[in-house]
Amino acid sequence: MTRTQQELETLSTFSDAPAPAVTRVVFSEQDLRARAWLKGLAEDAGLSIREDAVGNTFLRWQGTDPAAPAVATGSHIDAIPHAGRYDGTVGVLGGLEAIRSLQAAGFRPRRSIELIHFTSEEPTRFGLGCLGSRLMSGVLPASADETLRDAEGASLRAVRNKAGFLGDLASTRVAPGAYHAFVELHIEQGPLLERRKVPIGIVTAIAAPASERITIEGQGGHAGAVLMPDRHDAFLAAAEIALALETSAKSTGAIDSVATTGVCDIHPRAINSIPSRVILEADIRDTDSARRDRMIEKLEEACRTVAARRGVRIAREEINRDTPATCDPGIIETIAEVCETHHVAFDRMVSRAYHDSLFMAKICPTSMIFVPCKNGFSHRPDEHAASEDISTGVKILAGTLAKLANEAG
Repeated sequence: MTRTQQELETLSTFSDAPAPAVTRVVFSEQDLRARAWLKGLAEDAGLSIREDAVGNTFLRWQGTDPAAPAVATGSHIDAIPHAGRYDGTVGVLGGLEAIRSLQAAGFRPRRSIELIHFTSEEPTRFGLGCLGSRLMSGVLPASADETLRDAEGASLRAVRNKAGFLGDLASTRVAPGAYHAFVELHIEQGPLLERRKVPIGIVTAIAAPASERITIEGQGGHAGAVLMPDRHDAFLAAAEIALALETSAKSTGAIDSVATTGVCDIHPRAINSIPSRVILEADIRDTDSARRDRMIEKLEEACRTVAARRGVRIAREEINRDTPATCDPGIIETIAEVCETHHVAFDRMVSRAYHDSLFMAKICPTSMIFVPCKNGFSHRPDEHAASEDISTGVKILAGTLAKLANEAG
């Protein structure tokens, strides 16, 4: 077992779910324990450690030109409930191993190389993914300190302060020019690399989601006493809207258009009562903003049509509408050159899942390196990436960081 695999095993033990599942929600006791353990590894590697007001953690290997914009890598270690042990963590521990391998080889970077552990890539606690990188890029305003609340109603400010992360949230924004490049190592979370028997994916574009909350207000009543012609069933209206959303995604003709209705809360949730209110939450994403926005327009049209026909009231709330990212051609070619040097096959591909790289692309030139995961499974306990595939990814990441760290400019 490689050192990275051993460390992935150890990290998976910081969990609120029994193995093989991993549950590690941001700012929970297990998250804070995992953070402390990670910082211990960084200290052992001689890296300097800095944390910002939301808990983004910056682990830096100082270059010979400290004033030059740094090269960065990294990912996240928080995990949704009953997840696996490789999502995000491969990018953090693999990034650390890439730095250690360069140190062991006697490499001296001109630019500093920084490993970033991003806070709350998963939306589990506050309902919004990529919290740390959104703040770093300025996409999320500092007012989120009060507007973002967890399920218990606690504000982001209260939760992060209790975890020991203090200061003004505005201070998390990264200064222009701070980074020369960013490269994130990640499991694919899809089946393509495994199917094609290709060890490395070089990401050329990252899809971005729009999230919608749709509230349907109908009329409740006794399931036996209200006749079918007299009903204004909120759930049946919601079902039509969910199906219309699916149709809108399929109708684009593009494989990268996807739409998911992942939440359906029904009131009063009684078998003998007609649903009077339903809340849907939908995820609509694409690598093309215009195409994604056309799906949203079709959703709006479906809401109007269903509301009129079924005699219900429908209100829509946009949770977020992020912009897809195009990865930097120069970094893509650098990764390809490193693969060719090591005689490692690769495919250029898009990322249909979104990551902190989506927001780092607003800060500096960015790309991602994917490694295969078994059956494409992710966000589930049987998520798995082979040790040899992770090692290959670390090797390609290390070579890429070395080239970028010694680039002119």
